[in-house]
Amino acid sequence: MSTIKFAIIGYGNIGKRHAQHILANVEATLTAVCDCVDTAFDDTLPASVKRYTDFTLFLQECDADVINVCTPNYLHHMHTIQSLQSGKHVVCEKPMAISSIQCEEMIQVANEMNKTIYVVKQNRYNEPVQQVKKLIDEHILGDIYMVNVNCFWNRNEYYYNESPWRGKKSQDGGCLFTQFSHFVDILYYLFGDVKNCQGILHNFNHPYIEIEDTGSFFMQTMGGAIVNFNFSTCSYEKNMEGAFTILAANGTVKIGGQYLNTIEYQQINNTILPEIKIEAKSNDYGKYQGSMSNHDRVINNVIKHLQGTEHVMTNAQEGKKVVEIIEKMYAATTH
Repeated sequence: MSTIKFAIIGYGNIGKRHAQHILANVEATLTAVCDCVDTAFDDTLPASVKRYTDFTLFLQECDADVINVCTPNYLHHMHTIQSLQSGKHVVCEKPMAISSIQCEEMIQVANEMNKTIYVVKQNRYNEPVQQVKKLIDEHILGDIYMVNVNCFWNRNEYYYNESPWRGKKSQDGGCLFTQFSHFVDILYYLFGDVKNCQGILHNFNHPYIEIEDTGSFFMQTMGGAIVNFNFSTCSYEKNMEGAFTILAANGTVKIGGQYLNTIEYQQINNTILPEIKIEAKSNDYGKYQGSMSNHDRVINNVIKHLQGTEHVMTNAQEGKKVVEIIEKMYAATTH
C-alpha cells in the first residue's frame, strides 16, 4: 500500500511537531513545508522535503494527499479552505477556527470538495481519558452529578513575545481558544454539550495582552450535571494542573497531573481502573510547556482513516461544537 503524502503550512513549534511524527511514520511521507519566514526551516528536514515561503505557490506545486494547517488561530479558516479547494484533505490544529461561522464555512467547502477535515484534539488519546470515556459509555459510573475542571498553567511574557499574534483578541481569540480548548473538548467528548453558562474573566498578571489570563465558569451538561470550569495562565513559573474530577452515582474519579496524564484517585462500584501515570509526554517548547504530545496518534488516525480502517477521532462537526461551546462561555461572562 502506498504511503499517505503530507505537507505542512506553518512551520513553527507545532508545525515542527507534526513534521517529526510524519517523518517517523513508515506509512507517511512529508513532501513539502511552507512558512512565511524562511528562517523557520531547520536541519531536521530531509533534503527531499520542498520548502516554500509563498503559500499560493505551495498549493500549486505541492504533491500531497493531506495538508496540515499549523498556522496561528486566525489563519486556520483561510488556510483550511484554500487547502481544501486545492483538492487536499486537511489536518487542522486547534482551535478549528475562532468562530463557529468560520467552522461552518470550512465544513461547507470540505463537503463541496468531498474532502475530510481532521481536527487536532490529541488529549482524547490520553489513556486516563480513554479509561473514563469507557466508564461513561458503558454506564458504569451511572448518573453524573458534578464535573470539576481545573486548568492551571503558566504563560509568561516570553511566550507572548515569541509570536506577535498571541494575546491579540482578533488573532488569538482568548485563552479558551489557545490554551484551554483541549479541556473544553474533553468536557464535550465525555459529557456532551452544556447549557446555563455563567462566568467571569479577568486579566491579573498579563498587562501586555488584550485577552484574559484567568476565568471561572459555572454551567450544566445537557444531562443536568453541574460543571465548574476554572482556568488560568497565572500559575507561578510553570504548569501545575490539568484535571477533571467526576462525581457520579456509582463512583468518583479524578483525571489529573499537569496534562490529564494520571488517574489521581478513584472509588468506583465493582471497578478498579489500572494505575496510569504517564511521564514526560508534554509538548516541551523550552521556556513553556504545551499539552500532551499525542500527535503521533493524530497522524496515524488520519492515515488509517484514509486507508479505510479507522473512524475519524475528531471530525469537523465536533471541532465546530467545541468552538460553539467556547463562544457560549465567552458570551456569558462578566469582567
